[in-house]
Amino acid sequence: MDPDRILRLLAEVASGERSVEEAADVLRRFPFGELTAEQEAGAHPKASAGRVDARVDHHRAMRTGFAEVVFCQGKTPSQLRSIAREILEHGDVLLATRASAAHFQAVAQLADDARFFEDARVIVVDRRAERPAAGHIVVATGGTADVPVAEEAAICAEVMGNRVTRLYDVGVAGIHRLLSFGETLDSAHVIIAVAGMEGALPSLVAGLVGVPVVGVPTSVGYGAHFGGVAPLLTMLNSCAAGIGVVNVDNGFGAAALASRINQAASEGAP
Repeated sequence: MDPDRILRLLAEVASGERSVEEAADVLRRFPFGELTAEQEAGAHPKASAGRVDARVDHHRAMRTGFAEVVFCQGKTPSQLRSIAREILEHGDVLLATRASAAHFQAVAQLADDARFFEDARVIVVDRRAERPAAGHIVVATGGTADVPVAEEAAICAEVMGNRVTRLYDVGVAGIHRLLSFGETLDSAHVIIAVAGMEGALPSLVAGLVGVPVVGVPTSVGYGAHFGGVAPLLTMLNSCAAGIGVVNVDNGFGAAALASRINQAASEGAP
């Protein structure tokens, strides 16, 4: 539940539209809701009796500015469906990452407005009357193979309420491609630079702009790339200032960090 919804609830109590008891019922599961295995469709009652599988944090948006995001990897479709139901009963947005087609089908059973971004492995349900689009985040990739991770970052950043521009396939093998977007880079409050192989893109970008750069190493590359370790070390050892680095393939983590930077910059803008 977000702050606006709390304020509407309190206003309804004050105006007499809703009773104190009704409001108490809405708030009864704060600050989090517990989901037991028995609530999942198809769960075996004896094997899972009394087991709490998830505790959904309904205060997350009030503390951090955005609702709890669901990491689907390792969760069964039925677990995700229960979590999604709990989130949507208390809020207007569901954002789930590392999702499969089976996860999406489970969510679609209870939310026919759910959208699945297959390449990014992201599920979105957004029931806000109007999505905010603050500031400006640029998401750039070294190559086309990095786009799935970049799309996870871009989609998550957009759902979190940011204006996003995508600049894909602008890596160091053809620097002129990146340099041709100088005005776009200069207009950003923060830049997410996604790269595999040697991972040099964040260093290049950080040497051109005066805003924070979030480096995202990807697992794209040949053998000595070591599944993303090579670009991770390149980014951590960059001689360019102003770079923060997230984990390999962590588009969501980059979006969350960039969103906080962008929105703080937007609030302070004249």
